[in-house]
Amino acid sequence: MALVESTESGGGERRRLLLRSPATLDALGEIEVQAADDVAAAVETARKAQPEWAGLSCDERGSYVRRAVRMLVESRDELVDVIAADTGKPRLEALAGELLPACDAATFYAKRAKQILADQRVRLHLIRKKKLRICYQPLGVVGIITPWNFPFLLSMNPTVQALLAGNTVVLKPSEATPFAGGLVERVFEAVGLPGGVFNLVQGDGETGAALVESGVDKIHFTGSVRTGRQVAEVCGRLLKPCTLELGGKDPMIVCADADLELAAAGAVWGAFANSGQACTSTERVYVVDKVADAFINKVLEKTAELRQGVSGDFELGPIIWPPQLEVIERQVAEAVEGGAVLRAGGRRNPSCQGLFYEPTVLTEVSQDMSVMRDETFGPVMPIMRVRDEEQALRLANDSRYGLNANVWTKNKHKGVEIAKALESGNVVVNDCMLTYGVTESPFGGTKESGIGRVNGGQALRAYCHTRSIVVDRFGSGTGAVWYPYTQGKLKRFQRVVRFVWGTPLGRFLS
Repeated sequence: MALVESTESGGGERRRLLLRSPATLDALGEIEVQAADDVAAAVETARKAQPEWAGLSCDERGSYVRRAVRMLVESRDELVDVIAADTGKPRLEALAGELLPACDAATFYAKRAKQILADQRVRLHLIRKKKLRICYQPLGVVGIITPWNFPFLLSMNPTVQALLAGNTVVLKPSEATPFAGGLVERVFEAVGLPGGVFNLVQGDGETGAALVESGVDKIHFTGSVRTGRQVAEVCGRLLKPCTLELGGKDPMIVCADADLELAAAGAVWGAFANSGQACTSTERVYVVDKVADAFINKVLEKTAELRQGVSGDFELGPIIWPPQLEVIERQVAEAVEGGAVLRAGGRRNPSCQGLFYEPTVLTEVSQDMSVMRDETFGPVMPIMRVRDEEQALRLANDSRYGLNANVWTKNKHKGVEIAKALESGNVVVNDCMLTYGVTESPFGGTKESGIGRVNGGQALRAYCHTRSIVVDRFGSGTGAVWYPYTQGKLKRFQRVVRFVWGTPLGRFLS
């Protein structure tokens, strides 16, 4: 949690941010907001270092990443301490939700980058005397702006991908969790990454805006739809590519034949893990009326068992960003005023000092409520009864978001068919929140949930220019359409068109 204070630094006025723990409100430290000239210097440093870095082989670049993974394993307790202090999340979530997937993804890409980025040779179907080679060349300098909900993982993962593709990086972590986001710098410094290859800038929206405007060759942004739209507008004006991982209002569909015990446990974890502060969180539940009462009762039983705290064993930490707590309170209050029934939670936890909001369950909600239409990003689970699975699917798709969804049914074929019909970039059947953690799976949204994909082989290629090179197979020679143009040449091409696309044999051969 960042509180802005101005102090003198050097010869002029420099803003500083005082950081407090969202769990205890104790001071954690402070950072200096880096201005546009600081960002420009970091980008210039990265640009000077990039050609030499790109000149290394994939295996050589991967060696630094593999050493970084070993450093993560050896220093895991210390790193978890920083993440937990910055965010207030349980240590288990810091380890299993940030360090573990970071180790897995970094190892995955370090092992496979050479294969993924290797030249592709394509035999052409029509111009048989030529062959096509597709090459992947690094973009140059990549700017990465990351959020506060998973500050280490969402900083480490795109950084590793960009570096392995041969780019240098300038990272700007969230001002709410700068120490956890800044761990990436500590990791790569410890493994001897060459100077200028990775660069950290700290600050708030002013710093992020400067990075977007700085002339980097790509922006990778993870955050809100509002800010993502601003990033896209600048990148469009500058004709720079961007990847946007934005928000969601992720639906859960509980079919009449679902395993209700499993579905209820999945609903509670999917809605409340990381205190609901995940773009893949379950933010609205549609349950077929036939099983709704039994499902809701199981959800309430499991919710009642959850604990909030700052030490020892607990499941839910605080809300990391104070303005988000206001959004949560407003949505719940408006829902109750509109006729929703509060079945659990619904308030700040009076027994906790920090920014804790109790795990909340609402029923009798309607589709037009803000809690069912706008991203909550907090521990709130609104549950709506529906007539059947068709109605659930229609309501699930009635959203401007399309990031993640989950479907619960004992019929796996039906689950896949519903998943295909959902207007969502990612869907899980009989589980939830897996899609980002499955490293092979391309992750990204539809509608207002983002542009582009991360993870999978296409993630590395997204940090590259795709270059096509056409080469002679049998030696040089004049082209079939080269000058001069003659009536005889025209007739030959007419015969070619008639044979290749006008006869069964020609269509088969082409």
